[in-house]
Amino acid sequence: MRSTSPAYRGTPPERHAIASPECEWLKRRALANQLSGACRTFIVADPDQCVFGYYAMAAGVVSHQSATRAVRRNMPDPVPAMVLARLAVHRRAQGIKLGGALLQDAVNRAVVVSQNAGVRALLVHALHDRAKEFYEHYGFQASPLHPMTLM
Repeated sequence: MRSTSPAYRGTPPERHAIASPECEWLKRRALANQLSGACRTFIVADPDQCVFGYYAMAAGVVSHQSATRAVRRNMPDPVPAMVLARLAVHRRAQGIKLGGALLQDAVNRAVVVSQNAGVRALLVHALHDRAKEFYEHYGFQASPLHPMTLM
């Protein structure tokens, strides 16, 4: 998988066809969030800059109350975390495990950050049951208080 650098620029908005409302976020908010420092967006695109998938990451925390036992063990409250803020795959790229590859890339980036700063978990906020099942398939566990928040 080839993902871009965090400098999300130059991909024309009309080149996105992500199969979810997430596409609107990519078209309208990704660059502004990137420039403000709110998150970093990583895309996979073909040579013509058609986006096949993307994810966005940000720094965050999770309270002991919301964290799984494994995450909160021996950690301060709140627990430092990375947040996988967005993840989406183009309709034509679904079924080829691009979502899993993007997730693995995000996990790898979180590991690198954790080697340089305090990060205990990677959080995701699933928007629907299908997304929750996707993350659970890859070993994420639901928060005891917020079942659509996984870590």
